[in-house]
Parts: sequence; C-alpha cells; structure tokens
Amino acid sequence: MPEVNQYVFSSKELLELLIKRAGVREGRWILMATFGFSAGNFGPSPDQAMPGALIAIQQIGIQRAQADAPEAMSLDAAVINSATAEEK
Repeated sequence: MPEVNQYVFSSKELLELLIKRAGVREGRWILMATFGFSAGNFGPSPDQAMPGALIAIQQIGIQRAQADAPEAMSLDAAVINSATAEEK
C-alpha cells in the first residue's frame, strides 16, 4: 500500500473542522482568510528580475455569517456539533 503524503479538504470540510475545533455550538458560520500583500522584484536571477506581487495567507478562520450570506458557503454550528455529540 502506498504511503499517504497528502490530504485535501474542500472549503466546506475545512469550515466544519474549524467549527468543531473552536467548539462553537450555535449560529451560521463562514470560512474567512486574512491575506498579506507585498510588492518587489522577483525572478530566477538578478538579471531576470521583474516587478511582481506576493500574496500570503496569514490566517484562516471562521466568522459568523451575515443574514445575506449564501447558504452554500455557510454551516450551522448547532447541526455540526450535535452530529459530533451523537457520534460519541
């Protein structure tokens, strides 16, 4: 059997994991990210450097969904954590 060296999660799966990890038990939540931006000169060598931009993910988390948030992008913590309690 080959060695597993990668696990991939959809945004909904990641949202569910974070809701469980945070112990949130009520409300609708969405996935959020904080980005950092930087400009500079990039290239494989100084002679080939060009102006460019770097975008870094600084944080990933959850935030309470607004009333107009798309249903497909949010999860209900009461449903997520009640399912967890039933599994135990």
